[in-house]
Amino acid sequence: MSPKESQSDASGTSSVENLDLKLEVIVVPVSDVDRAKEFYGRLGWRLDQTPPGVVQFTPHGSGCSVQFGPELTSAAPGSATAYLVVSDVEAARNALVSAGVEVTGVFHPSPDGPVDGPDPERRSYFSRATFRDPDGNTWLMQEITTRLPGRVEGGVTSFGSASDLAGALRRAAAAHGEHEKRTGKTDENWPDWYATYMASEQSGAEPPE
Repeated sequence: MSPKESQSDASGTSSVENLDLKLEVIVVPVSDVDRAKEFYGRLGWRLDQTPPGVVQFTPHGSGCSVQFGPELTSAAPGSATAYLVVSDVEAARNALVSAGVEVTGVFHPSPDGPVDGPDPERRSYFSRATFRDPDGNTWLMQEITTRLPGRVEGGVTSFGSASDLAGALRRAAAAHGEHEKRTGKTDENWPDWYATYMASEQSGAEPPE
């Protein structure tokens, strides 16, 4: 190992743990590109400009896109499974059904298997619903409002869309109301409390008291 390599390793600048890799695209295997294009357009996803032979859609609020095309993958059409994160699975399901998409009822996992209805405690990661594209590729919507610890870096807080931000504000307002009930007084510093609460949801940190 050269002195330069040793210095780089010691500083951590070339360490794989510090290498930013942002997931950009998921390739979905389809048998009929035009049919798939109509379906994903019906979901309200954005159709992006791409090179010839590639169709790319990006879900609203997502940093990752979906691509399909005749030469992109040798995987069997319908073999893909992917997760979509939503802040309110019932509202997301209703919106898709209104757009003519066939969606399962909301369910949650249990030790005995899936149970109909959202999680009784409305815990993050538990309330779900699924739908499939015309080829059978499966999309599982998962309701997440509070991340598990370590899932998001503590100093990073972001919202992919105005609706995500509005949902976070509503949850913060409800939690802040409970906070004021516990303390028995009006919190004049509510903006800071909201901000701390909303950041803790994304990072998995302990919320403010």
